[in-house]
Amino acid sequence: MADQDNDYPAQIADLIESFAIKIRSLTVGRAERSITWIAFGLLFVTIGVLVTIWLLVAFFRAFGELVGQEVAYAITGGILIVVGALLWIRRFPKDDETGQE
Repeated sequence: MADQDNDYPAQIADLIESFAIKIRSLTVGRAERSITWIAFGLLFVTIGVLVTIWLLVAFFRAFGELVGQEVAYAITGGILIVVGALLWIRRFPKDDETGQE
């Protein structure tokens, strides 16, 4: 019983170890989880972009077979020009207070 009461070096070592474990769980554990989610997010975004591109190519090829390549290019170009013009018009929102652009 006297050994347990006077075993201060072991108690201090246990205290330091528990403190180090708590600090590690607060820092490294959170960083590890964050990095894991970032990696999965980048993977999902990459797969999503690739699938979108493949679907657009497949749609354009099917559309080209349906109406002809030249007409498909013309219609697609027209749609992109209209979308670009709308985005160009909205590039500078009007300021409500001064009424100036």
